[in-house]
Amino acid sequence: MTTLSPENSLSARQSASFILAKRKPPIDKTEWNSFFDENGYLAKSRDFICVNILERGLHPGVRTEAWKFLTGYYSWQSSQDERLMADSMRRKNYEALCQMYEKIQPLLENLHWNFAEIQNNIACDIQKLYDKDPLGNVLVDKRRLEKTLLLSYVCNTQAEYQQGFHEMVMLFQLMAEHDHEIFWLFQFFLQKTENSCVITIGVAKNLDMLSRLISLLDPPFSEHLKGKGAGAVQALFPWFCLCFQHAFKSFDDVWRLWEVLLTGKPCRNLQVLVAYSMLQMVREQALLEGMSGDTILLACNNLIDLDADELISTACMVYAELIQKDVPQPLKDFFL
Repeated sequence: MTTLSPENSLSARQSASFILAKRKPPIDKTEWNSFFDENGYLAKSRDFICVNILERGLHPGVRTEAWKFLTGYYSWQSSQDERLMADSMRRKNYEALCQMYEKIQPLLENLHWNFAEIQNNIACDIQKLYDKDPLGNVLVDKRRLEKTLLLSYVCNTQAEYQQGFHEMVMLFQLMAEHDHEIFWLFQFFLQKTENSCVITIGVAKNLDMLSRLISLLDPPFSEHLKGKGAGAVQALFPWFCLCFQHAFKSFDDVWRLWEVLLTGKPCRNLQVLVAYSMLQMVREQALLEGMSGDTILLACNNLIDLDADELISTACMVYAELIQKDVPQPLKDFFL
């Protein structure tokens, strides 16, 4: 577990610097393979790999494989043979879930009062997705996407379905090849990030911790947000529900942030430090102009086309600042 210490503050600052300096390229397939011995066991420590992912990122060619370790789809202690067995098991379990769903779907449609509504919501959300690139090539299979979302809704009784999941799962479909990989990677992503994007579980906690963080690190801004700017922080829930998808200029930037969240580096729940960093982008204007909560929210919603590396680096610097403070216990428990 991470502890509050000057060493961790220095480490976070170094990571922030490395991210922006881009001293080394993202981890590619050749380097990724060098992390394992001839039997497929880790030859480097998990911590070493995660820090490198934080500071350098992953090449698209290795992202799917790496995410299987980051999410828990594969065990970090597994051999190559054990991973082949694990993948086979995931595929068989997925197929069993699909068969189960096909059998109970008529019952759900007739007896489950909420199922038809969710089914319609998913269909409507997917229909709105722009599924082609600028050249007209189809990016995403909407039928496969709908199937994954419905199965997730039925099987994941905690997360169920919320607007925005269709966009998240689309990114998993763009990254992974097989249906069972898409389904399980999404489920494990939710678990690994402690359901922080689920509005009924983690979003309210994120907003509460964001308010506490602002109070600790930026009292003047905190006072404004409690006064004239009241309501702005609580209205930022879409940032967390969508895992900041709409803030970035490319899918690669979204994947970059998400894989850092999965590493747990430099701390747990980095998404709140990311939100704090984004709020700081409108802070000066908000205080100077005495913005209301609605106006602050509008300014926040205009934060688009951001660079993931810059935002992650800034969040690391915020963490470095945080752990040099006398941190209240709730924030300690949340980030550590």
